[in-house]
Amino acid sequence: MHEYDDKVLNCFLKKQRQLFPEDVAKTREEAEAFLEDCMAVVVDSVQEVREYFEEEGIDLEGAGEEDILNVEEVFDIGDGRYLIVEG
Repeated sequence: MHEYDDKVLNCFLKKQRQLFPEDVAKTREEAEAFLEDCMAVVVDSVQEVREYFEEEGIDLEGAGEEDILNVEEVFDIGDGRYLIVEG
């Protein structure tokens, strides 16, 4: 089971439309349930975002930091961490 703190949940609630055409959650509780269902991951650096995608078999060779952070599944939490949600 994943645990998502308030910063992660608030980030997802605020930015969820970067990945989905409409809101999938309206409250923190709904956001947490949705993220758990999606097995969303919180990582601590851009390097960990890259490693996550490489483990998933997605080739990011040659992609710069900006390219990786512009992937719609990556949410910048704002404190150096990133939320990765596969919709």
